[in-house]
Amino acid sequence: MEQQHEHIVRSYEEELALLNNKIAKMGGLAEQVLGQSFEALERRDPDLAASTINEDEEIDELQREIEEQAVVMIARRQPMAYDLRQIMAALRISTDLERIGDLGKNIAKRAVAVVSEQQPKQLMLGLKHMGELALGQLKEVLDAFIERDADRALAVWYKDEEIDAMYNSLFRELLTYMMEDPRNIGLCTHLLFGAKNIERVGDHATNIAETVYYLVHGRAITDQRPKGDTTASTPVSMKRTAV
Repeated sequence: MEQQHEHIVRSYEEELALLNNKIAKMGGLAEQVLGQSFEALERRDPDLAASTINEDEEIDELQREIEEQAVVMIARRQPMAYDLRQIMAALRISTDLERIGDLGKNIAKRAVAVVSEQQPKQLMLGLKHMGELALGQLKEVLDAFIERDADRALAVWYKDEEIDAMYNSLFRELLTYMMEDPRNIGLCTHLLFGAKNIERVGDHATNIAETVYYLVHGRAITDQRPKGDTTASTPVSMKRTAV
């Protein structure tokens, strides 16, 4: 009887390890898709953008596998407390990673759309910096999950405001470019959507940080969620200088 119990425990731990490995693989793919989409946009590389768009399918497939495995584990094992939180955390994180993959794919599509446009160097530097920050946040929070490090996750959670501040600045800059010369509207619209996608990556990294914190402590973060995106209330003046 004791030997059978040990076998069940070992089997459950193996299933949990497999679930965590799938999350790690999914996270690595999400990082790869994001990094390549930023590179494709910066280099105006349609081939890299196209291959990046296709890679998102593997992320979607992994999410389906994680969902199926989690449902089976809950039904078969009926886990409680920390064991249940581990499975639910994997489910929630896989959803955020799938959305991050979609956002990376959307950025790659913008790279294809602006391939023939002349891109303002200053704007592209701002977009690149914002992308690097979001990618860094994602890597950090995934490491926090693997190590079950709630303090590390909390640090990521608090840093989301930095991405929001960069997005606010870039948003205003892009609006200025569009108002100064209508010929910039097409390019700047694509870059605006690209910047918003990056800002949303930061939001999903923050979601994962909250999940890690709950996984470790069994309670939610009590502080008010940091949010610095003020673009919804940014006034837009369309006045033109008289000729």
